Order: sequence, then C-alpha cells, then structure tokens
Amino acid sequence: PGIHLGDIGEVIQKHAETLAVDVYLMRGLSEHADLLVRLHATDMIQNQNFLVDLMATTFGKHLMNVSTFNGLTKKLNYVPAFSDEIKSALKTPVEPGAKLYAIVIPIRKDAGWWMLDQETRNRMMKEHTEASLPYLKTVKRKLYHSSGLDDFDFITYFETSSVVDFHNLVLNLERIKENQHNRRFGNPTLLGTIRPLDEILEILTR
Repeated sequence: PGIHLGDIGEVIQKHAETLAVDVYLMRGLSEHADLLVRLHATDMIQNQNFLVDLMATTFGKHLMNVSTFNGLTKKLNYVPAFSDEIKSALKTPVEPGAKLYAIVIPIRKDAGWWMLDQETRNRMMKEHTEASLPYLKTVKRKLYHSSGLDDFDFITYFETSSVVDFHNLVLNLERIKENQHNRRFGNPTLLGTIRPLDEILEILTR
C-alpha cells in the first residue's frame, strides 16, 4: 500500500537518453540482495543521478543499497597477441534466445600479477581464453575494469541458461596458472534471474 510502481517507469524514461538499465531478480538465489540493477552510461555521474532519483521514489524508499560496483569498459588488452585460430574462435556467436541467469563475480589480482611483463600475462590470458572456448556458445560474458574505482580490479558479468556449463567454465578457469594471482574471486558472487521489470516488481511487492 502506498507504493507507486509507475514512479520507477518515470525514472527510467527520464534517464533513457543517457544510460541503459537492466534489472535482475536475486531473491531466492542470493542472500546478498533481492534486486540487482546494472547501468551503462558514458559517464558515472549519469549512473549516480539515476540511482539518486530511483531511491527517491516511493518504491525506492523501501530499498537499501547493500553494494555498488563501479567499472569501465575498455578495448580488449590481450586479444591482439592471440593466434588467428583463437581470434576466430572468439567470434563464435552465443546461442540465440534469451538467457535465464545472470552472474556477477568481482575479482581482485595480487601485486604479482601487475608486476608481470606483458608477454607473460599474454601467455596466461591465452591459457585463460583456451579454457573458456568450450563455453562460448552457452555463456555470454562481459568484463569491466575497476582498479582505482572500487575495492577490486575487475567485475566479470555472465549470462547463461545452463548453470552446469557455467560451473564447468569456472572449474576450468580455476585450474590454470592465472588463477594463482586471484586474491579475491567473488565475495560477493551475485546470482539472479533475467526477467521483465514488471514481473520483478510484482514479486517484490507481494
């Protein structure tokens, strides 16, 4: 009672020209939060302005922000050094159709990683990429760079309809040398489902 969900639509419409908004339902799959909001903008202040407006709505006043992850998208650092075979494999399209799950894993590297020369890192990331090749069709991925903007170095974002494939992907990545330089992997790991905003709001206001 007293919660006007139309306020959220108005806030999204107000900021539609400056950022993209994705919302995920985490309730029932994660103890960290009920809701995940992912924002893409050309400047972080646009993300901040949206969240300030969202939290000022009647619905937003019932929300508590438990975590904020800040990151940048950048050109791929290692792909230019890869073989043509790997470059070709990386162009494998993700299977068509909507994905069911979204997973977010923040990562922090140790100081040793940043002290490695570029050639050594290229070799490790080649191994990393080769370990992920079997899952390119079923696991969509995106990388954000967070060094200096947050308490970790990367935010890894995934979408999939196969939690088995995602699980096996992570197991593959845990077996390679680069994993030795992960000081933080998750903590928190965020898991949610990709649903229409109206459905998520209906669930959260029951």
